[in-house]
Amino acid sequence: MAIMDPPSTLRPAEVAEAMVQHGIAKHRTRWDMVFWKAFLAGIMLSFGGILSTVISGGSTGLNTSNPGLVKVMGGFVFPVGLVMIVLQGLELLTSNMMIFPMAIIKRQIPWWSLPLNWFIVTFGNLTGSLFFAEVLVKQTGIVSSQPYIAYIQSFAIRKVIEPHWYQIFLRGIACNWLVCIAVWQAAGARETLSKIISIWIPIWIFVSCGYDHVVANMFSVPLGIMFHAEGLTTAMYIRKSLIAAYLGNIVGALFMALPATYFYLSDYDTGGMRGVEEGEGFNGPADSQENKSDNNTVSDKRME
Repeated sequence: MAIMDPPSTLRPAEVAEAMVQHGIAKHRTRWDMVFWKAFLAGIMLSFGGILSTVISGGSTGLNTSNPGLVKVMGGFVFPVGLVMIVLQGLELLTSNMMIFPMAIIKRQIPWWSLPLNWFIVTFGNLTGSLFFAEVLVKQTGIVSSQPYIAYIQSFAIRKVIEPHWYQIFLRGIACNWLVCIAVWQAAGARETLSKIISIWIPIWIFVSCGYDHVVANMFSVPLGIMFHAEGLTTAMYIRKSLIAAYLGNIVGALFMALPATYFYLSDYDTGGMRGVEEGEGFNGPADSQENKSDNNTVSDKRME
């Protein structure tokens, strides 16, 4: 009797269960490892950001005659950052905004794990992005000439100064809805090429449309400040862009997490919480062997 190959894509219910298990594994990971994975994720996403800047900022003639095409071209290359994050298993704030609520709703991790993880990952993503912007972009001089300087300045102004606060918030919703779709689809794919394509299309959409990703903006907006974008300050960036995009990204993630939990996890066993509460949290005694086991399980599913 012939043995049939497993389907190339996991069923949605299997992906939802994998997301919860991934939340448990993240909860059990030591905080220092979470930080450094987040630091590297900020750098990886910024690689996509600088590639998009090189293409979009260098196309001055095309920007004048066909700006929509330039947006599509810049958006097409940006997903390389998320691909590297997913395939390396790094920590990205915006996907954790989907994963942790799902695991908490099903009582697999304690509620305090969410703010703790988001705080550490936010700081790690931010420091990685700033390191990349200052050391690997500004100091290297790779875009320290025209037309790139003008593009970097104008891009940061368009992200912070020109839109209203509520517009950045709404753009953040659409952005992270698409990012979480990308991570969900990548988790359901069983082989690498399918994962890459699954990530590429939603991210291409969000960048081309100009939606706001809080971590991507941690690179592009501070880079504009470093290049002295007129009227743009750090305080303005935090007050108007970072907070609005952060909150919008949370809502966008919930637009993915809540329906998925409702549709696919209604019968999920919620008995796992007791074991977590008995010492399996950050730096807890069960971290060593159990964390290895969980991470192996998750890496088998090849999730972000």
